[in-house]
Amino acid sequence: MQYQYDDFKYFMQDVSTLYLGAYYSYEELLGNEMVPFKLKSIIEHYIMKDTQAETTLESQFYYMTEDAFSYRTYMQLKTKVKVCMYVEKKSIFGKEKMVYKNTVIPLDEFVKMNLAQKKKYSVKVQEISISKLAMMAFSV
Repeated sequence: MQYQYDDFKYFMQDVSTLYLGAYYSYEELLGNEMVPFKLKSIIEHYIMKDTQAETTLESQFYYMTEDAFSYRTYMQLKTKVKVCMYVEKKSIFGKEKMVYKNTVIPLDEFVKMNLAQKKKYSVKVQEISISKLAMMAFSV
C-alpha cells in the first residue's frame, strides 16, 4: 500500500489572492483542473525556463536566488511566502525560549535570507500566495 503526503498540496483562492500548497510540483499544478489557465500559462512560459517539472514549490522557493528568471516572474506576481520558522520568544519572566512561528514574508525578503539563516531557523515553506490583480496585469 502506498501513502501519498497531501497535507501541503492544495489550491485555494479568495477575492484577491491565490494560495498554493508548497508540496505541489509544477507538473502536478499543471495537471490540476482547479488552477486557473492563466497561472498555468505563466508557469509554462516563464517559470519552466529555469525549473524542472518535478520541482516542488517548496524547494523552488527555498533555494531561489535573485538572479533566477523565476524570481523575477514571481516578483511581478507580488508573491508572498508563508513559512514556519524557529524564533526567540521572551516570556513574562524574562527568559528567552525558541518556538515555531508561522509568518508570511514578501518574496524579496525571503530570498535575501541565505541558506545558513534558513537552516539555523529551521525554515519550512508551507504556502505560496499570488496576487490576482498582479496576475491579471501579467501578459502572457
